[in-house]
Amino acid sequence: MSDDSFFREVNEEIRQEQARALWDRYGPYALAIAVLVVLGTAGFVAWEYWAESRANRSGDAFSQALTLANEGKNDEALGALEKLEADGYGAYPLLARMRAATVLAAKGDLSGAVASFDEVAADTSIPGAIRDMANLRAAFILVDSGTYADVSARAEALTADTNPLRHSAREALGLSAWKEGRASDALKLFEQISADEGAPRNVRERANLLAELIRGQGTAS
Repeated sequence: MSDDSFFREVNEEIRQEQARALWDRYGPYALAIAVLVVLGTAGFVAWEYWAESRANRSGDAFSQALTLANEGKNDEALGALEKLEADGYGAYPLLARMRAATVLAAKGDLSGAVASFDEVAADTSIPGAIRDMANLRAAFILVDSGTYADVSARAEALTADTNPLRHSAREALGLSAWKEGRASDALKLFEQISADEGAPRNVRERANLLAELIRGQGTAS
């Protein structure tokens, strides 16, 4: 046997001894970690499947509720939305709350619709953008069924120049002011919308038309 072969065999024996020693010392821990990784992966996959299944069921239920509402079956739609609000997954309970308020308005229950939107707007666990939208929806209902003060209580805070809902909030306030004979206030609000280049085209067109109507009536001073 050559010296090289001898040294290779010695080195191999040393490596095997070191490997056995390492396994004896750390092998159980390595096995435990491997088992935990497998169990964790399996648990995550199972949770993903469970979450996706719940989301799909909630999505289907929401779609069915919308179909009922679109068909004018408001009571059935409300029942489906209430169930989804209680049992739904993810964002669907909140969507159900918002849609249920809209269905109440379609039924003619304007006070109930406003109360429902107000509940959403007052719920601090809900994202601010959704709460703002609830306030705006309530404000538009109150243009016809409430006072300017009612509309202002919900829409005034949305008229800030940095608020993306400012155009619609100003429109609601303008309509309510005009309804109460406050033509000058209404005209100022419609002119604000017209001058805002960030306003959607259809909103600006309505504001221009309403401003021209007010000017034509000669009631603004």
